[in-house]
Amino acid sequence: MPRSTRSLEVQGELDRVRQLIPGKEVTPSPIDWRDHWIYLLMVDRFNNPVTLPKAPYNEDFDGFQGGTIQGIQQQLDYLKSLGVGAIWLTPVLKNCQLLNGAPSEGTYHGYGIQNFLEIDPRFNSNSGEDVDQVLQDFIQEAHSRGIYIIFDIVLNHTGDVFAYPSGSEANYSDMPYPVSWRDEKGNAQSNWKSEEDIHNPDLDAVVFPDELRRNAFFRRQGQAKPGGSETIGDFGSLKQLLTSNYELGNVLIRCFQYLIAKYDIDGFRIDTLKFLDPNFALRFGNAIREFALSMGKKNFFTFGEVYDNEEKIAQFIGRNVSSSGDLVGVDAALDYPLFFKLPNVLKGLSPPSDVVNMYQQRKDIERNIISSHGEATRFFVTFLDNHDQRQRFYYSSESNPHQFDEQATMGFACLFCLPGIPSLYYGTEQGLHGNQFNNSDRSIREALWGKPNPFDLTHPFYTTIQQISKLRSEQPPLRYGRFYFRQISGDGFNFGISPYRSGVLAFSRILNDREVVVVANTSRSFQFAGFVIIDSDINSDGQTLKVLFSNKSDPIEPEVVQTRGPGLTIKEVDGGTSTGPVRVLPVIVKPMEIQILGRPIGA
Repeated sequence: MPRSTRSLEVQGELDRVRQLIPGKEVTPSPIDWRDHWIYLLMVDRFNNPVTLPKAPYNEDFDGFQGGTIQGIQQQLDYLKSLGVGAIWLTPVLKNCQLLNGAPSEGTYHGYGIQNFLEIDPRFNSNSGEDVDQVLQDFIQEAHSRGIYIIFDIVLNHTGDVFAYPSGSEANYSDMPYPVSWRDEKGNAQSNWKSEEDIHNPDLDAVVFPDELRRNAFFRRQGQAKPGGSETIGDFGSLKQLLTSNYELGNVLIRCFQYLIAKYDIDGFRIDTLKFLDPNFALRFGNAIREFALSMGKKNFFTFGEVYDNEEKIAQFIGRNVSSSGDLVGVDAALDYPLFFKLPNVLKGLSPPSDVVNMYQQRKDIERNIISSHGEATRFFVTFLDNHDQRQRFYYSSESNPHQFDEQATMGFACLFCLPGIPSLYYGTEQGLHGNQFNNSDRSIREALWGKPNPFDLTHPFYTTIQQISKLRSEQPPLRYGRFYFRQISGDGFNFGISPYRSGVLAFSRILNDREVVVVANTSRSFQFAGFVIIDSDINSDGQTLKVLFSNKSDPIEPEVVQTRGPGLTIKEVDGGTSTGPVRVLPVIVKPMEIQILGRPIGA
């Protein structure tokens, strides 16, 4: 370790960080991250083994509830039994402790970092224990169960480490403002105008490591300019870093290389990736990969938050094969384009064709993008909801609380069958649904352990996710298979992708000689009895596919495979038309039912 968490003692040799912990063995990376799925967990909102939350678990509360690292460790067996392969932790690095002399409560989420080398002591259940050791013990315990650990990291901004003349926030200025850095009590010191004015500050003051504390490393222009670039500006009181500064980039890279070496973590989720300077984002992704490789982590995984469209994502992941550079940036991204379409389709608010068109657009935009894994889209992290939204996918009303349970389980199954690496938001498995009416992200950041029976191993959602997770592990096509949307037909003559709301979404995953077919009926009232096109080479007439999973207790098994045509009308996904013949699978899918169809293992 460094002599102090004050300084990273940045040097040019890669071995410098690796030697901080001599003899430390590292946990090998997964061979393929698609073999695992990710559980997104808000540290402050998951569990505390010794005390209840400060406020009711589902209240609109904007402070620290008290979740701790020990609380997560206590529930590792619960998570392992669910099928979790990796835990994505919201940021655990030390945030500003005080603001203007009072406890700083607003960054309970962890995104207001003050020290990029230390762990926040508020995530420790026992003040008598070293929180640094607590985290290392937790990660070791997780690894012993085959669970990988992903840190949520922040490169775009720090916490409220200095003040403007107007206070914590300022309107946009074309020129940098003068600033006053904050002391250990969070008070702005008028005589601390730059790094030259500050000598041996308290570890709760200013920002650490020392190498980061330079005015030139911060934009200091206040909030984003109205109508200007959204990538320029503070996030409220969170101060934006100037990531186009090459020296700053070196400091940040070394900070996070140090964390890999010290804590043996397995991946990074990069917050607000699209706000970074693109050249730094490329350099960071490549530097982290190469450092992890040098330590023996051969498949360290980085994925970024690009809360935007396909075009923007393509600018920040992997490498465009038409470019002349050699660096390969961040491995993948959160799949926001899918999130923008899939939930509404599954809720019957949009037609299945919306999802199909999204993937067609992705093929065009991502055609020349490769990551360290190959085709980038296969490693996108998919999700139905997360901590940045204002409502969860699952909706439950007081008057009819279980009305949409099957819609939720249909969503879980669909998520686990689509390409990519599924990510499930904490508490989904226990039916958390948030306060649907206050239009705040706080409404879906419930303190799970305050809920009655919060870690119920028999909850219907918990057991359903267990079942889906097990099926995904048993069926390689669901992890690696080629992906095709399938046309459906109600009359057996006219086939196409459903263009109507509350329609049927159908797709296949194919690996070698095995096809798994997924059919989801998003209608809340109408049964679908019809035909789904399947692969004619893999499947033969008279063959039977079985229901491997259904979210209904009494699914209707499909009839045998048959050939239909020629003379059909088949609207192809790419806009063309064909006439058959084709092989089809007759199915009956009830309202809000999803069927996963295929050959059982060994068959």
